[in-house]
Order: sequence, then C-alpha cells, then structure tokens
Amino acid sequence: MPEPTAPALIIDGLIRDVGPIPALDGRMKRIISGVYLTAQFGQVTALLGANGAGKTTTIECAQGLQRRDGGTISLLGEDPDKPSAALRARVGVMLQDGGLPPSAHPLPLLRHVAHMYESPRSVDELADRLGIRAFADTAIRRLSGGQKQRVALAASLVGNPEVLFLDEPSAGLDPQARRMVFELIRELRDEGLAIVLTTHLLDDAQKLADYVYIVDAGATVAAGTVAQLLSQATSAEAQRTVTFEAPPGLDPAAALRRELSVSQTRPGSYSVTGPLEPSDLLELATWWAAVGVMPTSLHLASRSLEDVFLALSGTELR
Repeated sequence: MPEPTAPALIIDGLIRDVGPIPALDGRMKRIISGVYLTAQFGQVTALLGANGAGKTTTIECAQGLQRRDGGTISLLGEDPDKPSAALRARVGVMLQDGGLPPSAHPLPLLRHVAHMYESPRSVDELADRLGIRAFADTAIRRLSGGQKQRVALAASLVGNPEVLFLDEPSAGLDPQARRMVFELIRELRDEGLAIVLTTHLLDDAQKLADYVYIVDAGATVAAGTVAQLLSQATSAEAQRTVTFEAPPGLDPAAALRRELSVSQTRPGSYSVTGPLEPSDLLELATWWAAVGVMPTSLHLASRSLEDVFLALSGTELR
C-alpha cells in the first residue's frame, strides 16, 4: 500500500508501439513517444489534446488495458501490467465507448456491478444523482449517447474507487447533464479521489482540472495549472483580444499600433489581438467616433487555453 501522500498515478516516459504496419513495410509505428503525468489524490488531472494525440492510449496503458513498450507506470503503487486483484477493486474506469452490454437495462446492470465489490456506493443514490431513473426501463442499446455516458459514469463509481479514469466524460451530454456530471466530479475530488480525465474540450479542462498535461503527437509538451500554462505561453506583455460587431469593410488597423493584429473572422465581426493597453481601447473608441460607428457588441478576453495549445503545438483542438 502506497503512503497516503504518494501520488495516485505516475507515468514516466511512456512508449507505445503498434503494428506491424503494412504501409511501413511491416515496421512498427510509435504512437506514444514520451508521455509524463502525475496524478494526486484530491485533484482532477486532465490530459488535454487533439483527437488522435494519444490520450486514450495513455490512460488505457495506465489502467493495464494496453501493454506499454517502454517507460514506467505506478498506479496506487503497483504496475498496472501486473495488477493484484486488490488494485482492480480500487480503480474505476469510464471508457470513451462506454463498454456497456447493449441488452442490459441501467439499474439491474448497476446492481450487478455493485455485487462485485465489498463496499459499493449506493446504486439508488447514483441513479438519482445522475438522472438515470428517467430512462431506467430502456435497454442500453436504445439510449442516447449522453444517457449511455451517465450510466457508464455510474458504473465506474459504484465500486467506490480511489482512482477514477474518465475518457472524454462530457461527450454527448446536453448542457443540463453536463452541469450535473461536472458537479459530481468536483464533489468526488473534494472527497479525496484522484480523478484522471481525458478531453479535447478546452472548456472542460478549464472548468474541472486542478492540473493539466497537454499532449501532442504522443508526447507531453506542457504541464501545469491553467494559470501556469497561460503564463508559460504569454509574453511579458499580456495578450488580450477585443472583438466587436460593426458594418463590414472597415479598417480599424489604421488607427492602432502595429503590434496589434486585426482580423475579420466573418463580415462585420472584427478581432484585435495583442498586448492591449487602456490607451489602445481609447484609440479604438476614437476611431469608432471618427467613422461614425457604434459597435453592436463588444467583448474583451484574456489569453485562453486554446491560445496556449496553439502556441505549443501549432494545431487546433477539435
């Protein structure tokens, strides 16, 4: 048993090869080439990256569902490639595809899973909390994607795990269900669980994560809190963006400093980005008055996690 202060999960230099690949003349292809991650109890750790970056492969290696070809992994003090029965009982997993039997119904399935554990969570409480009773009489195969996600989350929690893996937990959820799931994740974190989630959605990472690892092309390219990552990718002068709606065909760049970038994302929608200062906003307002324009909307934002990802990887998250 690891010390209480020890990390729940340590991934050090993970390598994963697949193949042989016919298109590569029978050679192996390296899809993970150096992922590093540490997850602590009482925290949500996010693995953030574009689709195909290696997030799912990484956490499946961490769970022992895929065998690694290099590096080391410690999950609750054990190697997940050689797990004890006790380790399996201490870990909850929600896979991206759900992994649920299609002919089963939600509540009987959850009760069946609960019987496999010594100290399970209350199925009734999970069903109420995640709104599962509303579709409890429907077979899994007939549920919507978001409903399946909620059942899969309940199944991952019913064993009362110490470490919880969530692969794209908000996929397919409507806004109300998403808020419900996010609130539960925060409560589980506050209970002391170590939660490791993958996402390609920046909003999920910013709202949920205590610590973020950015993965690109199978390798960790940055790590830190959201605030630390924003600081890493921002120059000494704060990068901000002001957007406004006005008639198309205008040229606000003529009134602004060359250090500022001006673009028109669509006709009539303008964006000014750079080390904006109060004097720049004054110049912009003066220009509006000079050309007789009253913006129909105005928004000022600081540098986002998406900007950080673009700066580090050169690719967009989709």
